[in-house]
Amino acid sequence: MSDCGQGSPRGLRSLVVAGGGVAGWMAAAALARVLGPSACEITVVESETADAAGVGEGTLPHLRAFHGLLEIDERAFLGATQATFKLGTRFHDWGTPGRTFLHPFGPYGIDVTHELFQAYWLKRRQEGQPSPLEEWSVTGWAATLGRFGQRLSYAYHLDETLYARFLRTVAQKCGARRVAGEMVDATIGGRGLIESLRLRDGRSIGADFFIDCSDGALLIEGALGSGWLDWSPWLPCDRAVAAPCAGSRDPAPVTQSTARKAGWQWRIPLQHRVGNGYVYCSAHLSDDEAASRLLESLEGPPLANPRLLRLRAGCRKKAWVGNCLALGPAAVASEPLEPTGIHLTQTGLGRLFCLFPDRDFDPASSAEYNRLTALEHEHVRDFLIQHCPASGAGGASLPDSLLYRRDLFARTGRIARLEGETFAPSDWLAIYTGLGLWPQRHEPVIDLLGAAAVVGRLDTMRAAIRKAVETLPTHASRLQEVTGLG
Repeated sequence: MSDCGQGSPRGLRSLVVAGGGVAGWMAAAALARVLGPSACEITVVESETADAAGVGEGTLPHLRAFHGLLEIDERAFLGATQATFKLGTRFHDWGTPGRTFLHPFGPYGIDVTHELFQAYWLKRRQEGQPSPLEEWSVTGWAATLGRFGQRLSYAYHLDETLYARFLRTVAQKCGARRVAGEMVDATIGGRGLIESLRLRDGRSIGADFFIDCSDGALLIEGALGSGWLDWSPWLPCDRAVAAPCAGSRDPAPVTQSTARKAGWQWRIPLQHRVGNGYVYCSAHLSDDEAASRLLESLEGPPLANPRLLRLRAGCRKKAWVGNCLALGPAAVASEPLEPTGIHLTQTGLGRLFCLFPDRDFDPASSAEYNRLTALEHEHVRDFLIQHCPASGAGGASLPDSLLYRRDLFARTGRIARLEGETFAPSDWLAIYTGLGLWPQRHEPVIDLLGAAAVVGRLDTMRAAIRKAVETLPTHASRLQEVTGLG
């Protein structure tokens, strides 16, 4: 990390985060924690708006490392955000009506590399002895049985508004400052850098470095014209209606994702309610019809009227321009087929710490940041498109990068490992096979082993997985133990 603040004559003296929400307060909390309150003044500017009930949000297991950086107590976090534990996502009616499959977190098999497990499993299927993939995952089998343990690969379901409020408290305790006000534009200086952020009431807030987390990308696009890469030809859903409903005292440790007309529906169980949403393409379904269909499918009484959300799938051409870096909705946006929103903010912050600037703003650092960010965004885009490669493509040819991945798997049974990946081979395997993409063959190395060895190894794995899961408490009892809910 470059020198910052008082330790260097060129170090950053001040930093402004434009926009609050989860992304803005994640950035402020992490920066304040790592840099310290005296090194660099950190200010978050956000509109003074009433907090509405947040949309239920899923996360990835990586978030636990972020909480570790901030020394967040899990019990306090769960209580403040109405969160529950998440072990994966169960897909219903995707590709084919009646088809159901689970995408669990973590690896498959026990004490074996992914490649060997995959070859074992595919060989048995090709020999006429198929088995559900989730049975070979400790996390997947626990999710199927409604069990939970702290040693599993797990994430959370949470209320995003409550989570932003929780992070705000953490950030302010670490020394970040909050300014309430409506942002209108920015002042650009002679070097083409942002000098200050102007508020509607006439106030002007200057800084050395700006992080744009605003919904409208006021700085990175409005002031600096970064540009936008449109993913809608492959991910055409541009609307969502969301509404909470009453839930049960036994929430499932999985997100439910169900294919619907012109889109799909999510169900995210929280402690005191269930978050629901219908994501759809407005060219094929009206807002009123989507809201009506959502209300008809709720498992309990609605707790609020449906709220319309506008979606725009794509990302910035450059996430870092001059002295401004975009995170959260200002950097990348897509329908939440997988819980990537919070995760991409987290990884963006990680790259920022690795390439932290001083007031010279060497373009080599921002160029490397943009290269790595573009790779990650492309890989995430392809993973999302793979969930619905036929209908989701919207008539456009699939990206070459995804065609390469699919062809490699279909012909050889191998899964590509690329730089900057968010999702592991086990994640790709779950989606490929869950949606019916099967390879022509398996890894040849498995044929060097005798049939008895393959059968014996798989039977041993299955028994070990079932034994491990049978000893775990139920998700509901563990949640009650941690949160004190009755």
